[in-house]
Amino acid sequence: MSVNKKNNSGTKYIAALFLLMTLTACSTIQVGSDFDLRAFESNAQAGETKKEQVRNWLGEPKSTGISQESNGERLEEWGYFYGAGKLPNMTDAKLKTLQIRFDKKGILRSYNWADSK
Repeated sequence: MSVNKKNNSGTKYIAALFLLMTLTACSTIQVGSDFDLRAFESNAQAGETKKEQVRNWLGEPKSTGISQESNGERLEEWGYFYGAGKLPNMTDAKLKTLQIRFDKKGILRSYNWADSK
């Protein structure tokens, strides 16, 4: 009796794919880094807090950019985000974002956040 190697490798591929799908079906995924929103909010003061202080509290921002105000002023914007949940349905997902805006001197101007709790 001869063994068809092409057929045998296809079976291994299908078995590996099935195993991978089974393992990922129950996996937890995470995006970004968790951060302490309460610590930021209890310490941050618009007009006083500096970028260095925010970096010490939260670490490096996950994104940076520019925010254009209605009066034409351009503010530097830092973004922090975190998301985690279990595949495949993500009904228990936890999501939170924080956007912080600084003036040209590196002083906190404003911020907004959202948290799914």
